[in-house]
This record gives sequence, C-alpha cells and structure tokens, in this order.
Amino acid sequence: MRLVPLAPLALAVSALVAPVAADAAPELRVTGTGSATAAPDMATLRLGVGHEADTAAEAMALVSDDLGRVMAELQAAGIEARDIQTSGLNLSPVWGDRSEGKRPRITGYSAANGVTVRVRELDGLGPLLDTVIGTGANTLDGLSFGLQEPGPVMDEARRAAVAEARRKAELFASASGQSLGSLVSLVEQGANQPRPMQMKMSFESMADTMPMAEGELELDAAVTMVFELGDAE
Repeated sequence: MRLVPLAPLALAVSALVAPVAADAAPELRVTGTGSATAAPDMATLRLGVGHEADTAAEAMALVSDDLGRVMAELQAAGIEARDIQTSGLNLSPVWGDRSEGKRPRITGYSAANGVTVRVRELDGLGPLLDTVIGTGANTLDGLSFGLQEPGPVMDEARRAAVAEARRKAELFASASGQSLGSLVSLVEQGANQPRPMQMKMSFESMADTMPMAEGELELDAAVTMVFELGDAE
C-alpha cells in the first residue's frame, strides 16, 4: 500500500477552495420589521376565590363551594367546558402577632383557588363579570384580550417585514452603486404577540358594571434577509 503525504494533499485542497471563495459574490444583510393590527375577538380572565377560616378544612370548603358556584354560572352563561380551567390552588397558615420576643402562633388558615376563563363573545364580558362577582369570585387576577385565529394577522405583519427588508436592500444597493441580486437566505427573528393587559384587583373596588374597551391589538414581525450584490447595470 502506497501512503500519500498529508501536507501536499492539504495544499491541493486549499488551492481548489480558495478561488471559489475569492469569486463569491458580495452579500448584503438587512433586517425588516412589520406590524398589523386587528380588533380582539376573545378575552381571557383569571378569577380567584379566597377565604380565611379557623381550620384548613373550613377554609378549603368555603373556597370549594364558592368556586363551584362560579363555574356553574360560567357554564350557564354559555362558556364551554374547554374554555374553563382551574389553577392556583393554595393553602397557607395565618400567623398571629409576630412581634419580637413572642412565639408566632397560627390563628387560622387561608385558602384560595383560581379559574382561567376564555370568553369568545366580548359583548357578554361585562355582564359575565357582574355575574361572577355576585356568585363568589372576589379577585380578578388578570384580564387580557386576544385573537382566536392570530395566524392571518401575523402573516400580514410578516409580509410587511419582508417588504421593508427588500426596500432597504434595494436602497442600500443603489446607494452603493451595486445591483441587488438573488436572495440567499431569509430568517424570521421572532413574532411578537400582543402583550396582555395585566390587571389585579379585588372585586370590592370595582363598579357595579365595569365598562370594557378592547381597542386594537398590534402584532409585530421581524426578518433578516441576505442578498447577493452585483455590479451596477
């Protein structure tokens, strides 16, 4: 078997690759952003029920009873079972005077549970809140508006981002005395969904009927595009 020296072979490969790299067309990398707006057609509520009692069992029973009534009212209002989910069960002791020199003592127990609700008919959102207030829910831990089908709106934002990136590429190529060549790559940098409006309050601080103004949601997209550059035509 005849052995081939590695060093001459490496030089030969290098000689073949170098001209290709030297002849590669220069490239232009640009980024583009785009946005699209739409009126929300869905709301997500995070409702809470909390109680204190002398014993853990009593506190849990109070929460369970009230939450059961809340869920029954939600279903009676037309909210489907798939749009109702319980979450955030919590039980903790309530401590008495913790002044220095005094031994802390448990004076009771605090229990809480929550339910997340998707409301697909926004016209009924205000009346629904009125209903659950009187049924047993005593905190609103969050309220956000969204889209049931965000895909088409997100695609509109993506098209705007691509158009902006191409516009910038054509501008830069023309300003530098080059012509814009073929697209080499396109990478989406991430789609930004609308940030939920965070609310947390006791229902005792709310008016009898809460007005709702959904406004518009804005969805954002960003892309990075790489083009070949050629000599000016």
